[in-house]
Amino acid sequence: MHVAQRLLQRGDEVVGIDNLNDYYDVRLKEARLAQLAPEPGFRFARLDVADTTAIAGLFDNEGFDGVIHLAAQAGVRYSLVNPYAYVQSNLVGFVNIFEGCRHGKVRHLVYASSSSVYGGNTRMPFSEHDRVDHPVSLYAATKKSNELMAHAYSHLFGLPATGLRFFTVYGPWGRPDMSYFLFADAILAGRPIDVFNHGRMRRDFTYIDDIAEGVVRVLDRPAEADPGFDKERPDPAASWAPYRIYNIGNHQPVELMAFIGALETALGRQAEKRFLPMQDGDVPATCADIDELRAATGFHPATPVEEGVRRFVEWYRGYYDEARF
Repeated sequence: MHVAQRLLQRGDEVVGIDNLNDYYDVRLKEARLAQLAPEPGFRFARLDVADTTAIAGLFDNEGFDGVIHLAAQAGVRYSLVNPYAYVQSNLVGFVNIFEGCRHGKVRHLVYASSSSVYGGNTRMPFSEHDRVDHPVSLYAATKKSNELMAHAYSHLFGLPATGLRFFTVYGPWGRPDMSYFLFADAILAGRPIDVFNHGRMRRDFTYIDDIAEGVVRVLDRPAEADPGFDKERPDPAASWAPYRIYNIGNHQPVELMAFIGALETALGRQAEKRFLPMQDGDVPATCADIDELRAATGFHPATPVEEGVRRFVEWYRGYYDEARF
């Protein structure tokens, strides 16, 4: 929604697709759509990216210039429960989008990867130049697979493709299964919050406006082949094909307890905390090296957590109606 708003504000014509599944509250998804519906340059199609025939028809009818592929089955923990949802959306759906771009001769495809691809890596900050061969969840494995599939299409068909590894995105209109959203709901309802790894977590929390700005800037700079690519010493971040990978994170990792503190301050309430062990598929820390993104676009995320959390809480209270708390 945020990316679509930016594109519409600058005069682009946008076609949005979503299957509006019930992984989380469909009413929130519909409310996001309602923010876009009045825009004369916006059209919506209720489609599933895993529906091969429907996606092919969409590309045939529209003749897209660029594609921003943010659709996926998200969430690390849910991948332990329903792995098949990830195969359909993140693998089958991904191929369908690439096939549409290939046959539609799309100028540039930008797609969402994830910081989760770094998996078992512990060297900080995470760099695109590091190998990412040890995922710790199926979700992470599908995102790594997306990057590999993108490279194959870039190599075989000359399709410019750029993957963005998002780092812990938060902010207004976000997903209710994300920790900050769950924390806010529990604190205002007087329930305890679950704090995993006994609070010893660090995350590169990245505000949604920074993510949207980065996505649009990258879209305007189609990936190009690296003429200096050395196949004897291959760089995972580049290629002889028109293929690129960028981290997009705040580059300011925050202790989970400090983030909770910012949320408590914005809400004006203290949280009752229930400290628990690390969850399967999780990692203790993330931090993005954003030098490549900054060099390519001149932009880097910089919204402080305190400001981003304040804006989220302001939206949250307005959307859910403060009276119910």
